[in-house]
Amino acid sequence: MTQQSLSLHRRPTHRLYRVLGDGASAVWTPIGAAWPNKDGLGFSISCDAVPLTGRIVMRAITDRFEAERVQQ
Repeated sequence: MTQQSLSLHRRPTHRLYRVLGDGASAVWTPIGAAWPNKDGLGFSISCDAVPLTGRIVMRAITDRFEAERVQQ
């Protein structure tokens, strides 16, 4: 089994967002997820879309952060 297929069977630890704007008016759009590599020195990333504008932010997945993003 390859490293990539192993990572797909575990839950991701980070979510990837495309962020447009700054501060309270920023728009955060989920675009993918990341899993730590087995050696702990990097991440395997699955991305649904590669944005051409804005910036990509990777955040640890927490219930609190997810709830705050949904409310905005």
